Parts: sequence; C-alpha cells; structure tokens
Amino acid sequence: MSALLEHIMSPEVRPFAIAAAMIVIVGTLEVITMLVGASLSEMLGTSIDFSHPSDNGVLNAISWINVGGVPLLIFLLLALGAFSITGFLIQDIARMVAGPLPATVASIGAVAVSVPLVRAASGAIARIIPKDESYVVGLGDLVGRVGEVVVGPLDQGPPGRVSVADVHGNRHFVLAVAAPSSSPLPQGTLVLLVDRDGTRFVAVKAEDELKPSKPPLSSS
Repeated sequence: MSALLEHIMSPEVRPFAIAAAMIVIVGTLEVITMLVGASLSEMLGTSIDFSHPSDNGVLNAISWINVGGVPLLIFLLLALGAFSITGFLIQDIARMVAGPLPATVASIGAVAVSVPLVRAASGAIARIIPKDESYVVGLGDLVGRVGEVVVGPLDQGPPGRVSVADVHGNRHFVLAVAAPSSSPLPQGTLVLLVDRDGTRFVAVKAEDELKPSKPPLSSS
C-alpha cells in the first residue's frame, strides 16, 4: 500500500493524482448536497451550451469540446477523469520504455489526448440523458412574426406596444415603431415586425395573406 501511495504521489504523476482527488471531492460534495435537499449540479448550472459564438476564446473552446452540451458537472468529471487516466497511462508507458517524463510534458500530452476523448464522450452521453425542452426564444426570433398593436398608434415617434406570439405560442409585448415609409398604425392593426434595433422593433401593416384567421388577442 505504501508503495502504491508513493507511486501515486510521486512528482511526475502529481497533476493526475490531484485530478483524481478532485473527482472524489466533487462526487462527495454532490452526494452531500443531495442528502440535504440540494444539488451541486444545479448550483453550478445545468449545462454548457452556447448557441452563439462568443468573444471569449475559452468559452468557444469549451463549447466545441462539450459537443453535446452535457450538464456542467458531468463535463467537469469527464475532463478530470480523462486527464487523470490518460496521464497515468502516459507515465506508465514512459516508465517501461525509458523512464517517467517531466510532469509538464506528460500533462501536455494528457490534455492533447483527453480533448477528443471528452468531446466524443460528451456527445455520446448527451444522446442518452434526457433534456428539458426549451421554449426560450431571442428577440431576433420575433422578426418576421405578425402581431397586433395594443398600445398605439405606431408612428415614427415614441414607440408603442405590439402583442406577438413566438413559434411556441408564447406571447410577448414588445416596443415597436412604424417603418419610415409607413403611415401611422392605429391600435388593433395587425402588423408585421420587419426589423429590430435593440429592444425596439420596426413594424409595417401586415398584408392580407399574412393575417391569421382570428385576431391574435381574441384567440384562446
């Protein structure tokens, strides 16, 4: 036992031993928080899932590695596990061939091998674990939708309000103005949202073929 402990704590494998210890610590914390009615995974967030490119290169890299958008806790455990196991294997093979590598060199090799492993594993796990269906839409998704003026009229002055339903049927009340070439759009007019500037939309009167069979606000 002492020989095994000495091997695990030797300087050349210390980074991988620390990663393995972190897995045990994180797993223990998850069990403890579940016993008290909480969850470490919920505290950390449900997933790393960036649908849009970010200015932060680290976030983009994580998004690429976590191809399936698995929960954050699972992703961390996958990354730590792959790094730890790969590092120990690299040092064991190096020791049999010529001698252990410096910890820094072995760590670089472990990271290089772990990245595709974690990417493949996260994709496989994401296909297995259930996901909550998301009904969240961005403001940009409302462009092209038909709504009804509820606070108006809409003109090129202060914005009014338009009631518009997203693709899931959820209703939004957004600020809107009439397009520069449009005449004022009185309350009750069905309009098409054609553009957006921040949180303010630009609307034109909806053509007849775009109008629903019933006014949006009167539908149940």
